[in-house]
Amino acid sequence: MHRVLQAARLHFVHPLIGLAMPWLIVGLSFVINLAVWHLTPAGAEDGGFTGGILALYITMMIGYVQTVTQLLPLAMGMSLSRRSFYLGTVLVAVVEALIYGTGVSALTSIEDATSGWGVDMGFWAPGLMDVDNPALQVLVSGTPVLLSAFLGIGLGVVSKRWGPSGVWGLTIAATVVVGGLAILVTWLDAWRAIGNWFADQSVTTLAVGLPAALAVAVAAASFAGIRRVVP
Repeated sequence: MHRVLQAARLHFVHPLIGLAMPWLIVGLSFVINLAVWHLTPAGAEDGGFTGGILALYITMMIGYVQTVTQLLPLAMGMSLSRRSFYLGTVLVAVVEALIYGTGVSALTSIEDATSGWGVDMGFWAPGLMDVDNPALQVLVSGTPVLLSAFLGIGLGVVSKRWGPSGVWGLTIAATVVVGGLAILVTWLDAWRAIGNWFADQSVTTLAVGLPAALAVAVAAASFAGIRRVVP
């Protein structure tokens, strides 16, 4: 456990980058969207929501890609095992997901109390993501952050183990799989059925259950891959 905590502490060598950068990026996205809502007719009549919160998730994913590609060699140079580094990284990801989920939940409460910052804008919990329950909101907003972190870890492992060719190979494979599924669903004329299935699911299932299940799958694959990574 001591080695795992040592690995976790490596993530805070530059805390302003690791912790503040995602807030800075999503904060800038919020300011830009708020200015657009105030200065243009966008959403002024009936209100609406933006996709600006995606900036947080994308930044988290990029940050964890860099974590694996840059910190793992340092950790191995300090005689930390791949397993310890991985578990330390997972610990940091879980803690950060809770922190970001709590922060977004608080901002969502303010957003709701101010009628969308005075312009009926949904930014921090767009659309159905706003569950009107601060405790549940932490999970609804934090679980996608956790998924983004694990996706970043997975991409970092692929990049570190197989290099650019591995990243391109994964991209091509993902495109083929997604495209093939789209063709299959179209051929079966099943888009309506899929849409109805998603419509019948609760927000908790869509925003917590499914992302959590995908995060576990990516985490398992990443753990298997990181065991053969070389510095």
